[in-house]
Amino acid sequence: MTKSDGATVTLADYLFTRLQQLGVKSIFGVPGDYNLRLLDYVDPSGLHWVGTCNELNAAYAADGYARLAGLSAMITTFGVGELSAINGIAGAYAERAPVVHIVGTPPRPSQESRALVHHTFADGEYRRFAAMHAHVTIAQTNLNDPRTVPEQIDTVLQQALIHNRPVYIEIPDDMPGVLVSAANLTTNIQRPAAPTTAQESTILTRIVDRIYTAKQPLILVDGESRAIGILDEINTLVHQTSWPTFTTVSGKGLVDEHQPNVYGNYAGRLGDPNHKTYFDQADLILEFGLHATDTNTLGFQTLPNPATSITFTDRAVRIGDDTYRDLSPAFITRLVQSLDFGRISKPTNPPQKTVIPTESLPPTGRITQKHFYRRVNSLLRPGDVVLTETGTASYGGRDFTLPTGTRLFGAITWLSIGYMLPATLGAALAQRELNPNTPTRAVLFIGDGSLQMTVQELSTIIREKLDVVIFLLNNEGYTIERAIHGRKQAYNDVARWRHHLAADFFGAEEGHGARNSFTANNWAELDEALQQDAIQNGKGLRWVEVFMEKEDVEGLLRVILEKQIAAEKA
Repeated sequence: MTKSDGATVTLADYLFTRLQQLGVKSIFGVPGDYNLRLLDYVDPSGLHWVGTCNELNAAYAADGYARLAGLSAMITTFGVGELSAINGIAGAYAERAPVVHIVGTPPRPSQESRALVHHTFADGEYRRFAAMHAHVTIAQTNLNDPRTVPEQIDTVLQQALIHNRPVYIEIPDDMPGVLVSAANLTTNIQRPAAPTTAQESTILTRIVDRIYTAKQPLILVDGESRAIGILDEINTLVHQTSWPTFTTVSGKGLVDEHQPNVYGNYAGRLGDPNHKTYFDQADLILEFGLHATDTNTLGFQTLPNPATSITFTDRAVRIGDDTYRDLSPAFITRLVQSLDFGRISKPTNPPQKTVIPTESLPPTGRITQKHFYRRVNSLLRPGDVVLTETGTASYGGRDFTLPTGTRLFGAITWLSIGYMLPATLGAALAQRELNPNTPTRAVLFIGDGSLQMTVQELSTIIREKLDVVIFLLNNEGYTIERAIHGRKQAYNDVARWRHHLAADFFGAEEGHGARNSFTANNWAELDEALQQDAIQNGKGLRWVEVFMEKEDVEGLLRVILEKQIAAEKA
C-alpha cells in the first residue's frame, strides 16, 4: 500500500485495502481508458487481477466468487463497460450476491464542463448510467471529493454486507492517486449489531412453545439462508432435532444430505408422494431464507401452508398471519441457544427416504436425462463446487446426492443463460483461495446453447490454472426453450461447434485438449469417460461432451412439453 505519511493513503489504496480486509483476494474486470490509472494500483496492493474476456462475464464471475467468499469486486469503464456488465449485476441483486462494481469514469474537469467525450451520448450528461445502476444495486456512491472518500467507501461496503446485494462505486479518472485519510483503516467494517427489540422475548417464547409441542414437524431450508448467514444455526437444528428436513431448489447443498433426516429437494406433486403427504400434514414447518419465486417453488406449488409455518428472513419472522419486523439474523442464533433439545419430540412417523432402484441400462443405449445425473453422481467428492446451468442441467442437478461439504449453484430466479461458465471461474477461484492447502475442483454441467453465450471464459479458466471438469450436454440447441414453446422451430437451434477443440483454441498447452476431452454417445462411453484418470484426478480444464436427444426433458419441463404436444394435436 502506497502511503505518503502515517495519516493518508491514495484513494485506490484505501479502497483496495478495505476490500482485502473483507476477504477479497482477486478482482475481476476489463481495462478501459477511464479505469487504467486505477488498475495501476491493483497489483501493488496485493490483489490478484483477473482480466475477463468481457464485462458481462466479469460480473458473472464476480457473482460466483461472492457466493463463496462473501464479497467480490469488479472494475469496468464508464458507459460501454458498465452497461455490458449490468445484466450480471442485476442477477446478483436478484439472487443476493454482494458484488462491488467499481466504475472508472471521465475525470472531474470533463464532467464539470459537460465535455462531449467518448463513451457518452455526446450530450454532456454524465449521470444517466449511475441512475441505471441505482435500480440494480443496494447502494451507490461517487468518489469525487477526497474529504469524504473514506466514509463513502465504508458506507457502501457495509451496505453490501448488510443486504448481500451489489453496490456501485464511481471513481473519476483523476481520483485514484488523490490522497485521503487513512484513519478509518484501523477499524474493520462490520455489519451493525442488531438491537434487541422490546417484543423479542415474547416472540421467542411463542416460537419455542410451538417447537416443543409439534408432533409432525419439518424444516425447510431455502436459498437466502446463505446470504443471511445462518447456515451454522440451521445445521445445528437439523442435527439436534432429527426433524425431517427438505430444501428448495436454491437451498440444495446448504445442509448435509447424508444426515438420515435430510431428504433433499422438495418437489411437491412432482416428487415422492410420501414426502408431499408428510409436508401437507405437518403441524409445524420452520422455513429459513425464504425465496418465493416461481422457479424456486416449481410454479408456487411447494410453498408451505402459512397457517402451520414459521418463516425466518433477514429482517423479520412470520408466524402464521403475524409478521414481526426488525428482527435480525442474530435472533435465530438466540433462538437456537435458548432451546432445550431434550424437550423436542422426534416425529413418530417420518416419511421414508426415496429409494430409486438401480436400473440396468443397455451399454449402447442413448444417454437420457432421467438417468444421467445419478450415473455421474459418484464422480462428485467432498469439497467440490457443482454448478448446473439454466436448462435441463438445472433440473437434473436436483437429483444429485451431494457429498458432505459440497456446494451446488443451480439456476434460481434470474436465469440468464450462460451465467454458469463465468460463475464457475469465480467460484473455483474463491474455493482455491479459501482452501490454499487442499486440492479443490469445480464441476460444471452446461448445455451447448448456454455455452455459446460465454464460452470465451474457458480461456480465463485455463490461464488461471483452475481445476474444472465440464460436462457439456449437447442436445442440439435450446432444449428448455423447446419445452416451453416452439419445439420444432429453427430459432431454438444453435450452430454446431467442434467442442473437442475448445481447450486448444482457448489456450491450453499443446496436446492438453486431446488428453482431457472425451465424448459420450451411449452409457458405455459415458462410463469409460468417468473412469478416466484425467476426469477423476486430472488437473486443469477437462471436458466430457454428452450427446442427448433434443426433446429429452424431465420433471416440470416434461409436464410443460407434454402440454405443448397435446395442444398441437388438439
